[in-house]
Amino acid sequence: MTNHANRIKQTARDIGFDVVGIARIGPSNSPVPHQSKGTAPQTNFTSDLYTRLTNWLEAGYHGTMNWMARSPDRRASPERVLPGCRSMICVGTNYYTQHDADEQPGNGRIARYAWGKDYHRVLDKRLKQLEQAIHLLANDVHTRRYVDTGPIMEKAWAQQAGLGWIGKHSNLVSPQFGSWLLLGEILTTLDLDPDEPGTDLCGTCSLCIKACPTGAITEPYVVDATKCVSYLTIEYAGNLDSIAQPLRKQMGNRIFGCDDCLDICPYNNMATPSQESAFEPTADTKAPKLLRLLQLNEEDFRQTFQGSPIRRAKHDGLRRNVHIALSNSPKQASNPIPTQPS
Repeated sequence: MTNHANRIKQTARDIGFDVVGIARIGPSNSPVPHQSKGTAPQTNFTSDLYTRLTNWLEAGYHGTMNWMARSPDRRASPERVLPGCRSMICVGTNYYTQHDADEQPGNGRIARYAWGKDYHRVLDKRLKQLEQAIHLLANDVHTRRYVDTGPIMEKAWAQQAGLGWIGKHSNLVSPQFGSWLLLGEILTTLDLDPDEPGTDLCGTCSLCIKACPTGAITEPYVVDATKCVSYLTIEYAGNLDSIAQPLRKQMGNRIFGCDDCLDICPYNNMATPSQESAFEPTADTKAPKLLRLLQLNEEDFRQTFQGSPIRRAKHDGLRRNVHIALSNSPKQASNPIPTQPS
């Protein structure tokens, strides 16, 4: 079969992805003896992924994200997601915008990736185009695409595809775009020439570990999600009282996600602004007024954040986060804060 790697990568760039690379899956990836269904995957790399994932799960670091514990063997092995998978096309889109968060008293802080439109929609539209182009090149192949929604350990595979390396904060770092890449991937039965895996360039740097406000990075490359502000403000559905007081204090004014470990990375000196207008911030995401957000009812919340990643936190979750941020605001020390519902 003619190898279509270069043409696929050029098409990905033409569609608008900033980086693209290919990782090889399956037999070419240093096979180890066959193992039965429900056990570790069959290659050295995927076996390592499986081990890392199960160790992380056994430590309880996934918190209430129970879907992470479902079929870890499948999550670590793309061949069990798409039978016959031989390659993974990994893509990245730069979401850095040349703006600074407005953190004057009374404002909250939202992670940069959520300043604009929902990136799932932006990337999925482009991935669908790329997927269609692949089928035109070779109509007898199978594909499956994901944007942070499937059972794929996408950061590890992005490193395998040469998009960068996983930093000590467990996020991908690009030598060209720093920490500001949103990832997507297409699994395919095409056997494509792979790219060289990314090399870890963190060296002795530990700035991201020191920057974490809650100490969630328990050791280099390992994050305890139950202490991570991103988990607490987005994935965790518990009420205010279920979050320990010390953690609430450490959350500061962060109401959706946290960029602290990303902001500090020296490789962000390389960052250039994205050309994608969908990632431009709005007034409600760049300078979110805490008291105003607390006054939003369910319908106001839906309308204010229509088409935004912030909808994932849900109305009750955002109110809880805003309440915590207000309690941490010096300006509110002598003023009553509206009661947070249970």
